[in-house]
Amino acid sequence: MKDEVLKTITALLLFIALTQIAFGQQMPDTTSLPKIDNPAFARGQGPLILIDEAHNNFHTAGNRYLPFATFLRNDGFRVQPSPHEITEDILRECAILVISNALHASNLGNWQLPTPSAFSEQEIRTLREWVAAGGSLMLIADHMPMPGAAAELAAAFGVHFNNGFAYETENGVRRQRPIVFKRADGSLADHPITRGRSAHERIDSVVTFTGQAFQVENDSGALMIFRDGSISLMPEVAWQFDDKTDSVAVSGWLQGVAADFGEGRIAIFGEAAMFTAQRAGPQGRPFGMTMPQAQQNPQFLLNVMRWLAKLY
Repeated sequence: MKDEVLKTITALLLFIALTQIAFGQQMPDTTSLPKIDNPAFARGQGPLILIDEAHNNFHTAGNRYLPFATFLRNDGFRVQPSPHEITEDILRECAILVISNALHASNLGNWQLPTPSAFSEQEIRTLREWVAAGGSLMLIADHMPMPGAAAELAAAFGVHFNNGFAYETENGVRRQRPIVFKRADGSLADHPITRGRSAHERIDSVVTFTGQAFQVENDSGALMIFRDGSISLMPEVAWQFDDKTDSVAVSGWLQGVAADFGEGRIAIFGEAAMFTAQRAGPQGRPFGMTMPQAQQNPQFLLNVMRWLAKLY
C-alpha cells in the first residue's frame, strides 16, 4: 500500500513539474503546422481577426499564439495584434476579436488569489453590444488565475467561469494526462463546428491540456462536455495542491461552447494550448495542437474560426 501511495505521489509531482516547465519554457513552433489543402480565403483576403494584447495576455500573436496567428493567415484570414483597450472604434475594424488568457496587472508574476477582472465595466459593455449587433468573439481563459480575470466578461454572455484546474478522475484519482473529448462518448457534441462543411472537416476528437471547467445559462451551443467523475481543484496559488485543496465536481460542465448571441456569435473555451503549437521543456517536446494525439485540433481551430466568420 505504501509503495502505491509513493508511486502516486511521485507521478503527481512529476506531472506538476513537467507542466510548470512547459509553462515556463513554452516556445512557439510554426515549423510543424499542417498544410491547409483548401484555404477558406485567398491569401490576405479574409476577414480581419484582432488578437487582444492590451490586458497582460499570456498568449499574444507574436509569442505563444504566433502559431495560432500563422495557421489562420495560411487559411486566408488577416490577423493583427490589438494593443488597445476595447472600444467601439477598435471593434469597428475587425470581424472577429480573440482574447486569450488576459490577466489583471496585480497577477503578473503573482498567480494567486485574488484575481480581479482584467476588463473594465465599459469594455465589457462595449464588447457585449458589439457582439449582439453582429460581431464575433473568441474568448479563451485557461486554468486559475485566468478564469478570475475574465469571469465578469464571460458572465456578460451567460457563461460562468470556475477559477480552478479541471481534471478527469479514474477510480477516484485524478488523471495526469491530456483530456480527450470524443464524439463517440458524447463528450464532444454534434455541432456545426464539429460537423464542418464536409466529411473531410468532420471532428471526432479534440484534445485539451488541463484548463478550467465552466457552466452556461443556455447550453444549446455546448461543444466539449466533461465526463462523469471530472473535478476542478481550487488552490489559492496556481499549481499548489495538497490534501486541503478544495475541489468541485464538474461532471457535465463545459470546456467549450459556441453559440449565437443576438446577431453575432461567441466561441468560449477553457483551455488555450489546444489552439497553438509549441515546444516545451529542455528537450523541446511538441506541446499543443501538433502533438500526435491532437491530430484533429488544427482542423477544429479552422472550423471554429470559419464558423465565427459566418461561412456556415
